[in-house]
Amino acid sequence: MRITAGEFKGRRLTPPSDRRVRATTEKVREAWFNILAPAITGARVLDLFAGSGVLGLEALSRGAHHVDFVELSDKSIGTIRANIAVLGVKPRTQLYRGDALRFAQRLAEGAYDVALADPPYTTDQAVRLLEVFRRCTFARVLSIEHRASLDCPGDETRRYGDVALTFCYGSWHG
Repeated sequence: MRITAGEFKGRRLTPPSDRRVRATTEKVREAWFNILAPAITGARVLDLFAGSGVLGLEALSRGAHHVDFVELSDKSIGTIRANIAVLGVKPRTQLYRGDALRFAQRLAEGAYDVALADPPYTTDQAVRLLEVFRRCTFARVLSIEHRASLDCPGDETRRYGDVALTFCYGSWHG
């Protein structure tokens, strides 16, 4: 698993040690960040269901100012810490242990510029996160990776084989 572009392009990261954690493929990640490129530079980014932390670290590599990671699994938190250390970006990050949906429910409107989420495919958490976002737009843009067969009603959806990326924009999105 490696960073696809930016300051840390080509740097290898520790993959998830938990077999239940599915890492976003490089192809999908590259497409995802090409879409979000204008919003990433200088952004405050939230990485929900962070897993290995690769999404947030890719954002930092591409110019994000700061990333907050939210993850529940102790194994995954260890992996995120290791990957932050490998890139030497600890001052630009904050790691929260907890449930991503509960974390999102406590956020203020406009708390982040960009929120990235890669919830487990075997749950309805992608749809539930969209419901939270509709009640309080805690980011200018929320982007969620999910299985393509899931009906995830956002503002825009892009499909890449069995994977889809759904984007939702805050009412104050510019």
